[in-house]
Amino acid sequence: MVGRRLPRPREILPLIGTPDRTKSRIQHRLARCGSIWDIRELARKRVPPAVFDYTDGAAGSEATLDRSRKAYGRVELTPRVLRDVSSVDTRVEMLGATSALPFALAPTGFTRLMNHAGEPAVAEVAREYGIPYGLSTLGTTSIEDLAAAAPRTRRWFQLYVWRDRAATTALIRRAQEAGYDTLILTVDTAVGGIRLRDVRNGLTIPPQLTVRTIADIARFPRWWMNVLTTEPLRFASLDSTGGTVGDLITRVFDPGITTDDVSWLRSVWDGKLMVKGVQSLDDAVLIAQLGVDAIVLSNHGGRQIDKGNVPLEILPAVVEAVGTRLEVYIDGGIMSGTDIVAALAFGAHGTLVGRAYLYGLMAGGYDGVARVVEILDKEIRTTMQLIGASSIAELRAAQVRLRP
Repeated sequence: MVGRRLPRPREILPLIGTPDRTKSRIQHRLARCGSIWDIRELARKRVPPAVFDYTDGAAGSEATLDRSRKAYGRVELTPRVLRDVSSVDTRVEMLGATSALPFALAPTGFTRLMNHAGEPAVAEVAREYGIPYGLSTLGTTSIEDLAAAAPRTRRWFQLYVWRDRAATTALIRRAQEAGYDTLILTVDTAVGGIRLRDVRNGLTIPPQLTVRTIADIARFPRWWMNVLTTEPLRFASLDSTGGTVGDLITRVFDPGITTDDVSWLRSVWDGKLMVKGVQSLDDAVLIAQLGVDAIVLSNHGGRQIDKGNVPLEILPAVVEAVGTRLEVYIDGGIMSGTDIVAALAFGAHGTLVGRAYLYGLMAGGYDGVARVVEILDKEIRTTMQLIGASSIAELRAAQVRLRP
């Protein structure tokens, strides 16, 4: 028999939590998100479906994105025990400067579509965490405005080579003059990928007011109010000419770029040069001979080619072939700090994170991006401690494998 009694107020009162009134409602909701997947679900509820799909979607059947994520699901880590992991050093040298965490916030296009705070909010989070941030050619904040808004953030500039080479040269000069230290040449956009969600949603650049979007105003009034009461939503570095982003890429960017263009950039750009969009061992070896400082194994988040390969699966072979000649980075499919640790153990010098922080931007602007980086930071540190690594340099290929 269990004896029972009436509960006493002095025993109940300490169990009643007091809400932190210094935090907003969205900050409380973000705090209850324990993973990037949780952030993704919150983002889905806070923006119109076409906006979420633009961020969440990929090309064609979306098999490339699905395979990239599933590759990390096949990762198996081997913990080592009896190691002193009372403190963990997550710092890594990235292209001549220290990053406090082993990832950069990747360049993404049309960022203010996700939240009106846009690129400056993302750059401010990067500054607070001591990591680099890349501004895209398709960004919605200009090169100069971002430099003014985030003067203490380490800034990289991502470049698409335009058909108009004079305009390309002008962009490079502007980035140099504004203090960007690394140029990221993206080479996987000979044409725009076929992004079916954008086609089905009728998402154009800029968004058009249709019967569907007017209905969305009623469902997502805060998002629409922010769009309609801030600066017009447009690309900062080029004039929008209508159609989807894929249409714009096909129309404006040069499908004829070759290794000669990489060599030309090396001659006109004084800072570090990174080539993003490498998807084969042969291309990695070829580009390593051109005098660049880094490559990014990337399938553009699955947004270009459907049924493409998976960067994680070719990473070890690429590192073995060229890892002593340049820095090898990887992106695509990363949804946790554990994914980042796995990539580093396979030999990556660092990673780029894009879609994950855009979920945060949609979910809560600056606070959402900060929560994403906070989650990744904690997951990286915890995973390193649990596998017995107290620094990035201690991560070894022997501690990780891809299950069949």
